[in-house]
Amino acid sequence: MKLAAIDCGSNAVRLLISNVFEVGDWKPFIRKADLYRVPVRLGEDAFVRGIISKERAKALIHTMIAFKELMNACGVDDYMACATSAMRTAKNGPDLVKQVRREVGLEIEIIDGSKEAELIALNRLDGRFLIGNFLYIDVGGGSTELSLYQDGLLMASRSFKIGTIRIKEGLVSPKRWTHMKQWIEEHCLTFPNLSAIGSGGNINKLFSLTNSKPDKPVSLKRIQLLHNDLSQLSIEERMVKLGLKPDRADVIVPAGQIFTNIMQWSNIVQIFVPRIGLSDGLIHALYRKKRPIKDD
Repeated sequence: MKLAAIDCGSNAVRLLISNVFEVGDWKPFIRKADLYRVPVRLGEDAFVRGIISKERAKALIHTMIAFKELMNACGVDDYMACATSAMRTAKNGPDLVKQVRREVGLEIEIIDGSKEAELIALNRLDGRFLIGNFLYIDVGGGSTELSLYQDGLLMASRSFKIGTIRIKEGLVSPKRWTHMKQWIEEHCLTFPNLSAIGSGGNINKLFSLTNSKPDKPVSLKRIQLLHNDLSQLSIEERMVKLGLKPDRADVIVPAGQIFTNIMQWSNIVQIFVPRIGLSDGLIHALYRKKRPIKDD
């Protein structure tokens, strides 16, 4: 079957279309088919003004119309759409959901931080991550989700209102950083040889800029050096010299700050970047809804 996930994030809105093959007792074998990304930037309105403007609401409507047509063209069997930090922060988030339902015919669910972390945790960990201790770090425009795994089992998770757009707009207080640090110290420091698993567009780009091999981790030291180098460049220089898109060039430094802080506080020296995130978790959640299985 073919399933789709729509992630209405704070920085961008994404459509992921995946092929799902059932093998042996309905165990899903999932492969990404297409991924589309539109930088609507709902967070720049929601976090600063507390409301999503008519202009960005219109951009979201156009994006959802395009995504609906793409799903129809690709023969998608079913979809799931969720909105995260920006939509749950904006006062008119629920009204915008109703507008999308009325004008486009698509259903969007606004999820809280704990639900977001739960969906991200549904991502299947491959063989590299089934033995050992790992901290899954998902960084978005409005929030960061942390999930702690031991031998493939989820031990603890938490969502924090620390995201790249919030940092860029000066909306993350020292108190929020302290809360994150305290949670990490409470839950992570007792796990020896802890490694990180990173997800989100920014860590994917940071990883590619290190020229590391896809199946190998990158060290905290390398991420720190790259973050320092990027911090010395203007947004324009990041676009011209490194080929970054405008909506990536201005948030990649805040993302580097989040990842390096978390890794330092948790005594993590390396991070794996398998390119999975909320959209992938939505695909798994949708499959479970359609095909309940005893053991994932």
